[in-house]
Amino acid sequence: MKFGELKTAGHFPTLLAAFLYFDFSFMVWTMLGPLATEISESLAAHGFTLDPSQKATLLAIPILSGAILRILLGFGVDKFGAKKTALTAQAIVIASLFYGYFRGENITYNELLLVAFGLGFAGASFAVALPQAGQWYPPRLQGLVLGLAGAGNIGVVLDFLFAPKIAELWGWQAVFLVGGVLSTFIFILYIFMAKDAPAEVYKPNPKKLGDYLKLLRDKDTWWFSLFYAVSFGGFVGFANYMKVYLMNTYQADMSAFGLEYLNEPNVKVVAGYFGALCIFAGAVLRPVGGGIADKLGGVKSLYIFFGAVAALAILNATVVHNFYLAIVVLFLIMANLGMANGAVFQLVPQRFGKDMGIMTGIVGCAGGLGGTALIKTLGWSKGAFDGYAAGFFIFAAVVAVALIGISLVKTRWRTTWGVTAGGRI
Repeated sequence: MKFGELKTAGHFPTLLAAFLYFDFSFMVWTMLGPLATEISESLAAHGFTLDPSQKATLLAIPILSGAILRILLGFGVDKFGAKKTALTAQAIVIASLFYGYFRGENITYNELLLVAFGLGFAGASFAVALPQAGQWYPPRLQGLVLGLAGAGNIGVVLDFLFAPKIAELWGWQAVFLVGGVLSTFIFILYIFMAKDAPAEVYKPNPKKLGDYLKLLRDKDTWWFSLFYAVSFGGFVGFANYMKVYLMNTYQADMSAFGLEYLNEPNVKVVAGYFGALCIFAGAVLRPVGGGIADKLGGVKSLYIFFGAVAALAILNATVVHNFYLAIVVLFLIMANLGMANGAVFQLVPQRFGKDMGIMTGIVGCAGGLGGTALIKTLGWSKGAFDGYAAGFFIFAAVVAVALIGISLVKTRWRTTWGVTAGGRI
């Protein structure tokens, strides 16, 4: 399997366009996370102080809408084609970004919620970019193609690296302007580079509502949804809430670190750097998790990754009070969640190979819902107890439920569909 084949076996411009579309979309989707503190301060200066629950709601809305819209855009791909669906969704994202920019510091909380909903269309790009790229390529290249087209998780790292500094220099609304300009550039590139696969290359198999209902009656669909709600939901939930958590818990430590080692007096920028460090682990290690699952089996890998996450979450809620140790723990939590994402999707194609399009939508939706629940749980924990220990305990308990679930299904999986799946279960 060589990268050179990608230029001859399919349509490389479409693959490149799909990658750029998804990567920048993921960046836009999670943009509010690294700007949460700046936006909160701006609203407070205009007389509206966000409580922890309202702040969590603002961060959760793009994740929630992105989860639900993945299924809607999946239908759009079948009905209108991937290109038209992508351009329509991207136009809504661009409009939302420029609206946020032009309203600027005069924007209200309710308007921000509307903008956040619009950004959810960026999160739903997963359901468009992957099938559009995959339709052009033969089965032997699907893993490589979908891996490249779906490598957009790194976009959230870019958010945390650059958004706080841009906000410091020109105001938080300037980040929306940058996002809008970049999204418009991607929109234009997509028009000229991306093409829907012709009939001789790809024969469409439109999904119907009944196809979703049929899979929802399969109990394995719900197990995979739970596992992905924990792994991807944990990743995107912690990623979006990371800066709020760090600013509320370790502001003094980060301020001291910034002054001593980075010559950076703005603690919000320093928080962005530490957030990027932790999120980077989960973003880049997803394919590593898939590789480990290929070698050890998806079940055993999930035991390892989920077990580590549960232990680390409890550790963070109880004995970790040192800032540097907390960063190590958060880094390891994100790393294991990222690898768990890869392990889940090592198993899904083996169980639902003929229904991967539908399952990607269902499981992807579950992941977004899991992220929404985690953000709201952390916000509730802060509001109710002025701390995050309860939120980490609850997350650890959910991970433990997932571990119990793996124990309940592993024997059945290995003795039924796992026998002929072709990979290690």
